[in-house]
Amino acid sequence: MIAAFSIAPSGPVPGRPEREGGSVSDAVAEAVKVVRASGLPHRTSSMFTEIEGEWDEVFAVIKAATEAVLPYGARVSLVIKADIRPGYTGEMDGKLERLERAIADSE
Repeated sequence: MIAAFSIAPSGPVPGRPEREGGSVSDAVAEAVKVVRASGLPHRTSSMFTEIEGEWDEVFAVIKAATEAVLPYGARVSLVIKADIRPGYTGEMDGKLERLERAIADSE
């Protein structure tokens, strides 16, 4: 499976000043560190992180990444989109390769 997810804290943490400018980059950095340490294939863009693996391992990483963000806000927002295709691996790159071929073939 491939899961694309986005995690963001919101609201002030009691006893800590409000984040300057509303930036969540420190919190996101903590989540991305968890993903990178997982050893699973992954890719981070400006709005989402994609991770590929088996259901249980992917969701364990998403849970750990979410927990890493919890200290940065009064609450945490998590958005997940998943492509579940049993028996397939390497689809994070494979889907993009097929897309590029289709574009090239149509030109």
